[in-house]
Amino acid sequence: METVRCDWCLGSPEYIQYHDNEWGKAVYDDQKLFEFIVLESAQAGLSWITILRKRDGYRSAFHNFNPQQVANMTTQDVDRLVLDPTIVRHRAKIEATISNAKAFLEIIKEHGSFSQYYWAFSGNKVIVNQVLTMQDIPAITPLSTQIAKDMKKRGFRFFGPTTCYAFMQATGMVNDHLENCIARY
Repeated sequence: METVRCDWCLGSPEYIQYHDNEWGKAVYDDQKLFEFIVLESAQAGLSWITILRKRDGYRSAFHNFNPQQVANMTTQDVDRLVLDPTIVRHRAKIEATISNAKAFLEIIKEHGSFSQYYWAFSGNKVIVNQVLTMQDIPAITPLSTQIAKDMKKRGFRFFGPTTCYAFMQATGMVNDHLENCIARY
């Protein structure tokens, strides 16, 4: 019997690994959610494979995605990181990662955890879409627009509706695996 995967992951072993083990699996851990905010924000305008291949660099550069430590990073850290080839050396994205960490911590203060804040948007449920082809998957939904708008109001940058929808997919709020994909459930 043939193994079927979503078409987008077939281009590299890193994509397949990510697809089979992470993409579309529900994430409730705040630090892991922050990791995906960092990575998805960095991806804006780039291919996801670029970010996957730099993930270890991001992990090292941003304190293993500890939002408290990232929020305490300084201008000197930004100056150092724009020279770091293990991450995307885009000053505004690096600065956004730090300001996003601060906004992330404010949400935790207000809601007890980022996870509680985030998952409340879907009524604490995974949205399972009926996906027959990759063309069935939207880039933006009303919910991704709503979440992105709220996060922007709270100070998040590089996190619009398209990035938010990718974040929702990555963290499993949305299951957009093909109906016959081995990783669907």
